[in-house]
Amino acid sequence: MRFLHDALPDIAEEELDTRVTFCGTRVALPFFISCMTGGSEGGFRANRELAAAAQTLGIAVGLGSFRVLLENPALFKDFDVKPFAPDVPVLANLSAVQVRDTDIDALLTIVERLRAHALVVHLNPGQELFQPEGDRDFRGLLDAIARLCARCRLPVIVKETGFGILPRRARELRAAGAAYVDIAGAGGTNWISVESYRLPEEERADAEEFRDWGMPTAALLAAFRGGQERLLASGGIHTGMDAAKSLALGAELAGFALPVIRAVVGGGSAAVVELFRRMERTLRKVMILTGSRTIADLRRGTVWLEPGLQAIAQSIAEAEGSATPRPPAAKYAREK
Repeated sequence: MRFLHDALPDIAEEELDTRVTFCGTRVALPFFISCMTGGSEGGFRANRELAAAAQTLGIAVGLGSFRVLLENPALFKDFDVKPFAPDVPVLANLSAVQVRDTDIDALLTIVERLRAHALVVHLNPGQELFQPEGDRDFRGLLDAIARLCARCRLPVIVKETGFGILPRRARELRAAGAAYVDIAGAGGTNWISVESYRLPEEERADAEEFRDWGMPTAALLAAFRGGQERLLASGGIHTGMDAAKSLALGAELAGFALPVIRAVVGGGSAAVVELFRRMERTLRKVMILTGSRTIADLRRGTVWLEPGLQAIAQSIAEAEGSATPRPPAAKYAREK
């Protein structure tokens, strides 16, 4: 995809407004730090630095899965980063399988203690299948998410973990009550490849066959284009230009993982702040060169798809059209 360059933008940089509303809070930039780590001393140090950077930047920050707190509540301090990010959204995170298999009141108690602005529910069947101790039963997850949405007073965000969410699945999740869907497509970390390092040698060849599994983030965004789903985009977004293109294709925010964890490990919160400031500069230049005063303006006809990407998006739509729909889970959302 390419941006449509506007040689007469009739705009001054001081007019630009990069703020958006996310989970009921006005954030300074349409970026967020994806859920990554937690449950260890190293994870807490990273989350603390990430939270401090998010506070400085005025952006949302996600935490790693708090599954470990269900088994070991004493580790709560490793996830309690709200003191470092008092004014920005903090996103709690748990897998859909734990949502299905755990008492909802117990989950919501942890989320409340974390003072989170939203609960992220992650879908990771690909990763689990290649964990020696991973889950193998993924039945009833949509209904479980719907029940959670009906009970949770906070926004629920549903995300993949690097293999993407099809448009029809996103529509199902929105109908079930999800406030946002993070498509988290392929292009970043492949968790099947990561998990393969823990497998016995004879099983690693199985994981190798899935090295290119999943649907690229750009292709999914193109396939979603024109829809009404509230999308977040992550998965292979490494630069300010990546983020700007994701926003122009309809995402409300763009999420970053790998470049952020590299920055925080290498230089703490200061390095994370500088990384996002660099990406902000790129975004602002794109906005000027497309005549976009706001992020909403950036989404209005500022890009064109090259034939190859257009064909891929059309192919995804056609493939989805031949799939058998599943019964909706919206009855639970209506109870809310």
